[in-house]
Amino acid sequence: MQTALEMAKYEIIEDNEPYYGEIPVLKGVWAQGKTLESCRENLKEVIEGWLIVRLKHGLPIPPIGKTKVGLLSRKHNRKVYA
Repeated sequence: MQTALEMAKYEIIEDNEPYYGEIPVLKGVWAQGKTLESCRENLKEVIEGWLIVRLKHGLPIPPIGKTKVGLLSRKHNRKVYA
């Protein structure tokens, strides 16, 4: 999570929640907030949800920095990297 947040890109946009943040390596992961800190907190929640959905559906997860996210295969009881 920390590595993903370190990769976040932030900008100020014209909106009621002017702080916008995204993590380019994780397609579709973005959030907004009224403050930079609230944007960052919202981004954490989006990352968690994004990871849960991808793991649940067996979708690939790109490496996040030097971190690879994997799951345990029940059938073969071995680590499978997504």
